[in-house]
Amino acid sequence: MNKKKIFNDPVYGFVTVPTELLFDLIEHPYFQRLRRIQQLGLTNFVYPGALHTRFHHALGAMHLMQLALRTLKDKGVKISAAEGEAAQVAILLHDIGHGPLSHALETSIFQDVPHEQLSLYLMERLNEQFPGRLTLAMEMFQGSYGREFFHQLVSSQLDMDRLDYLNRDSFYTGVEEGRPGADRLIKMLQVVNERLVLEEKAVYSVENFLVSRRLMYWQVYLHKAVTSAEQMVIRVMQRARDLARAGVPVPGSSCLSYFLGRAVTLAEFQQDSEILNRFVQLDDIDIWGAIKTWVNHEDKVLSFLAQSLLNRQLFKIVIRPEPYDEDFQLGIVELIAETFQLPQNDARQLMITGKLSNTAYDPNSHETIDILTKLGKVVNVTEASDLPNIRALSQKVQKYYICYPKEILRD
Repeated sequence: MNKKKIFNDPVYGFVTVPTELLFDLIEHPYFQRLRRIQQLGLTNFVYPGALHTRFHHALGAMHLMQLALRTLKDKGVKISAAEGEAAQVAILLHDIGHGPLSHALETSIFQDVPHEQLSLYLMERLNEQFPGRLTLAMEMFQGSYGREFFHQLVSSQLDMDRLDYLNRDSFYTGVEEGRPGADRLIKMLQVVNERLVLEEKAVYSVENFLVSRRLMYWQVYLHKAVTSAEQMVIRVMQRARDLARAGVPVPGSSCLSYFLGRAVTLAEFQQDSEILNRFVQLDDIDIWGAIKTWVNHEDKVLSFLAQSLLNRQLFKIVIRPEPYDEDFQLGIVELIAETFQLPQNDARQLMITGKLSNTAYDPNSHETIDILTKLGKVVNVTEASDLPNIRALSQKVQKYYICYPKEILRD
């Protein structure tokens, strides 16, 4: 069977699967599950075209990895066939442990179970099924391989993951200003002392990348209506979880019901293989199927949240630079209780507060973006640039929000 396939990708054109191992991993049920998990969660509530999946993103990131490896080899960096394949495997599988609907499950059902760790567990299981053939990829993924630049290509402040999701998300949302200039950045890559750097002439391209990233965060990922929708999903899952763990019947698929009914820790994922088996059955279909069912649940809070999400009746969201004080929040809760005839504890479930923050670039991170100057010196991009923009983009921006049903607003 010919396993060197070609995909037609709307963002990059033809994407090649160059080895049999990569093809077999793409065909595996763990990876095929990513077709059923949207890349941007509920962002399509604001940008209707944002319906692409984690499957699309993983293939795109693999394609950019191919381009990066080719660039480095053309510049004389020694990369073996085994290393090249491993780097592509690592980026292909970097999101394989992602749960449904963006990060909703990480913060509503599980207890401190990051998707990166689940990705590693699934890689370990795949490494058993493909005897030892993923070992090198796992070392690159974790950063334990001796040649650090491979890990930087997979996970850093300028990795193939970020370049693809910014490229892809700007394409599908139609936010053209979010394009990061991936092609030029990849062409400017170089390796010095086994660390990834960019040539000096790439400084302005890095600035464009960071500006694009900040713009995409505030205009797409942290858009106020997207934030409202995603917080409502988290809250409806939390409500279903609390009811299930209190003994109230909450219908759902068998895999979703399992996680709603018990608190699963990271250690339990590692110790009990059955838990991971249940996790890989979870996708967006489970969540939306449950939400459709919960519309008719006897619990008024669960029913209201489910119906609001299903009909895109999003909560009002107000964002400001300072946190909302307790008295203001209490006033909102009292209005909710009065409007919906709910006890205060239940009414509080229909008010959501939180914080939005974004740093386009962290110059103090271990994974800095480094520039190779014409004099052969490697410096942080903040030192290499004569533009104030990059320093400004290194500042953390925080905003605070409160969400509540629009029904409590009075004319």
